Amino acid sequence: MQATNYAIIVAGGSGTRMQSALPKQFLLLNGRPLMFYTLEAFSNSAAKPRLIVVMHPDFHAYWAGLCERHKFNVPHSVVAGGSTRFHSVKNGFDTVDDVDALIAVHDAVRPLTSPDVIDHAYQHTQKHGNAVVAVKSRDSVRRVKNGLSTALVRDEIYLVQTPQTFTYRQLQEAYQQPYNDSFTDDASVVEAAGYTINLVEGNDTNIKITYPADIAIAEILLSKKPSP
Repeated sequence: MQATNYAIIVAGGSGTRMQSALPKQFLLLNGRPLMFYTLEAFSNSAAKPRLIVVMHPDFHAYWAGLCERHKFNVPHSVVAGGSTRFHSVKNGFDTVDDVDALIAVHDAVRPLTSPDVIDHAYQHTQKHGNAVVAVKSRDSVRRVKNGLSTALVRDEIYLVQTPQTFTYRQLQEAYQQPYNDSFTDDASVVEAAGYTINLVEGNDTNIKITYPADIAIAEILLSKKPSP
């Protein structure tokens, strides 16, 4: 029996590093809120997951207004976010009641993720339990500890992206754990529950919109993407 696919889109970011009062997921990319592109990437994938957007309750009405104004009609539900990413993802997960589900967790501010990468992550998860998108570091990397820096082996370093995709049961067990400051993403939560994390290949265009210059970069990359 084919498992149902879900995607939890985490939209809890603030505009602090973007020097904006508006959370970055709502900023315009080629005249449209950048989160539209994120949801469309999943909607255009063969996996066709059910979309769950997790955001602070204060912005639910604002988001609904944006969707109405731009006639955005990709089906999705909206869930209240929590005090941390951990709690926001847990809130989204708690709305899923299909124990056979495959669930991707994705940053709302990664609008250029590829439907092909999304589909591969679901396929890998179906076979191996989870799939975390990552790219190999192109730069030399050093670790700083106690004021001393040490060179790391570049070929052993991967930069983790999203989506991060898991079976329902892995996420269920992982998010029963108490919150810990060491949880930096969903992979770290699932790993702490005792599971081995499987990396799958991402791509360098799957950037996270963090700083003002990222919008300009994303617009250039978007202009080079083929239409679905």
